[in-house]
Amino acid sequence: MNGFEVTFRDDQDWVDFGKSYVNSEAFKALFREGMLLVEETAAYLDGEGRDESRLISRDATLSYAAESMRLTTLLMQVASWLLVQRAVAEGEMTPAEALLEKHRVKLGASEPPKPKDFNQLPMRLQQLIMRARRLHSRILHLDALITEDRPTPAPVESPVAAQHGLLRMAFRLSEG
Repeated sequence: MNGFEVTFRDDQDWVDFGKSYVNSEAFKALFREGMLLVEETAAYLDGEGRDESRLISRDATLSYAAESMRLTTLLMQVASWLLVQRAVAEGEMTPAEALLEKHRVKLGASEPPKPKDFNQLPMRLQQLIMRARRLHSRILHLDALITEDRPTPAPVESPVAAQHGLLRMAFRLSEG
């Protein structure tokens, strides 16, 4: 038994908290927070961040480029996860389809920036990185709680591959 996948018996009905979480106000707040952070970061990197990157040392410029790229990648993973979960909540995807989608969007752990490099970055970028890392950690935790006990759906064979298999089998039978 764990987190959102814990089920309780109530008059012979099972309650799936993973399913109910994506329909909750807590998820809606998390979704808004995540998308606002994506927008805020994009605006910073396209505007004020560009200006700040011109004012830092040459060594710090390399750190800025690397960390802004890592931040962008992290936030794209977060946004993808949030959008998939919202699609489940709105009935556009089943939880099983969301699990399949999970294999396309890797929501793995990310390495923290090296302190020496991190401290050279503009304060605003440091703040955005820390907020994104906290949000990412929360989402990793939620993702584990939501998907941990669900069985991974069996891969669906392509209809074309199935037809190829039937043709191969038919031709082998006719050769014999």
